[in-house]
Amino acid sequence: MNKITLILVLLLLILNLQSQDSIPKTIVSELPKVEEKKAHWSDKITIRGYTQVRNNRLFESNSDLVSEQGDKSIGNKQGFFIRRMRIIFFGQLSDNVYFYIQPDFASSASSTSLHFAQLRDAYFDVSLDKKREFRFRIGQSKVPYGFENLQSSQNRLPFDRNDAFNSAVSNERDLGVFFMYCPKKVRELYSSFVNDGLKGSGDYGIFSFGLYNGQVANKPELNNNSHIVSRLTYPVKLGNQIIEPGIQAYSGMWVMPKDQITSTTKVVKSYEYLDQRYAASLVLYPKPFGIQAEYTIGKGPEYDAGKDSILTKDLKGGYVTLSYIIKIKKHIIIPFVRGSTYQGGKKHELDARSYRVDEIEGGIEYQPFKNFEFTAAYLYSDRTTSDRTKENNYQFGSLLRLQAQLNF
Repeated sequence: MNKITLILVLLLLILNLQSQDSIPKTIVSELPKVEEKKAHWSDKITIRGYTQVRNNRLFESNSDLVSEQGDKSIGNKQGFFIRRMRIIFFGQLSDNVYFYIQPDFASSASSTSLHFAQLRDAYFDVSLDKKREFRFRIGQSKVPYGFENLQSSQNRLPFDRNDAFNSAVSNERDLGVFFMYCPKKVRELYSSFVNDGLKGSGDYGIFSFGLYNGQVANKPELNNNSHIVSRLTYPVKLGNQIIEPGIQAYSGMWVMPKDQITSTTKVVKSYEYLDQRYAASLVLYPKPFGIQAEYTIGKGPEYDAGKDSILTKDLKGGYVTLSYIIKIKKHIIIPFVRGSTYQGGKKHELDARSYRVDEIEGGIEYQPFKNFEFTAAYLYSDRTTSDRTKENNYQFGSLLRLQAQLNF
């Protein structure tokens, strides 16, 4: 009896197991197949941007004090002014190809025509390895010369870039090809500077080397010679602090455009002038105290009032910016002060206008929300400029500068 019972139990177990195996197969075979959604190229594109609105007329002591290369809303008959309105399109299209396009919708076509769209950046990065440590940048991009030049105006504390470095490349950009190398761990560190609000310059590699036209962005090339540029930098952690020293240099032949020369000003027959600079940078990222300092020397075209000529002359200048980050809950307050100096020509201006500049600017940036910043700064400026139309034009003045910035 026990044997018969045991056999019956075993038969029931076998039948039960067979029925369990058959049920899932039947159910699975009857389920509809779900097709995987293929990623569309548009899913890889991100859009961001920022807008800056300014006023520079409060407590103004000299309405004849102007800044041609910088903020054109400084000086007489000015008021509220949209300094920048940028929309940026970017994305990693594939493992090895990245693109970046940035137009500005607040460019000035002339002194009477404002808010025109103009291309700022249009480039793509082609990586040579899976980690994207080695890459070529092709197109219109910032020239890797000077930390403050590379630093986005969205992140910079002072209202305008200093004269010494910004006179190297107008709007900081040109059309060319640049090789960049940056180890993965350093790229991640550069990215954290932006996320942590440390006012970084972006990722232009710890080593870069390139060729570019030399007549600046959105301008036609005027000779058969390219400018050459190279930069070497490296961020180093020292306890809680991060320090980044760097060196850079560029060289080429600048062609004075004929529409930038007064009819009686003497120039060399070829209109070509040596355009060559060297510079050193030192940045202590604000954690919470920060220092940003750079100095440049070199040669370039400059108007000589005594000879009524544009000559190749020595130039020099630099700046030091001090800052301190204060965080109160979600509010961020950054007091800052910058002193700057420059002696040399500005090749982008009429007759390669001669400059002697000494400035001090101090202010506070306040971020009550992630998408909004308000900055107030007081500027003391001592400027002497010379070109054929106005020689030894000395202007000294001070003014309160206000800016509201939207980030999106």
